[in-house]
Amino acid sequence: MTASDSIDVGEAGGFVWLRINGKGSFLCSPQVKEYVEARLQEGSTRFVIDLTGCNAMDSTFMGTLAGIAIRLGKRTGEKLQVAAASDRNRQSLQDLGLDLLMDIDPENAEWRRELATIEECLEPWGEGTAGAGAAHVLEAHQRLCEANDENAKKFATVLDVLEQEARGE
Repeated sequence: MTASDSIDVGEAGGFVWLRINGKGSFLCSPQVKEYVEARLQEGSTRFVIDLTGCNAMDSTFMGTLAGIAIRLGKRTGEKLQVAAASDRNRQSLQDLGLDLLMDIDPENAEWRRELATIEECLEPWGEGTAGAGAAHVLEAHQRLCEANDENAKKFATVLDVLEQEARGE
């Protein structure tokens, strides 16, 4: 992550909250994945990705969100929730069909009543893997293709290159 990119985390009202500051990218997506997986192991079932300070997202980051949403749905039946998506970020998620996997800015979300508490409990989080290796980027793009068949066409060349990298070619 760059100096201006960061992740803040907290929990309130039974929701695990991850706020992405700066760009949601291949640089921070391994940390997001690791944090969510650790919380799932601890029994958490409700997650919110807060894009208040997120000015852009790359395909690896969105693929990581897709993977989280798929895993969350299978394990808990819950949908990943996205808060404060800008028009640009919302459009990016919709263009890849991810709006079908997650609730983007749901009007009646329970967590809306907890916003003041969430603001108070958020803390910077920077543990875990720094940057993404080819295996993480490949998995993220595979999850995009799993989320929406149209994405297989969009990312065919990227997948080919990443699969070759993963095989060491």
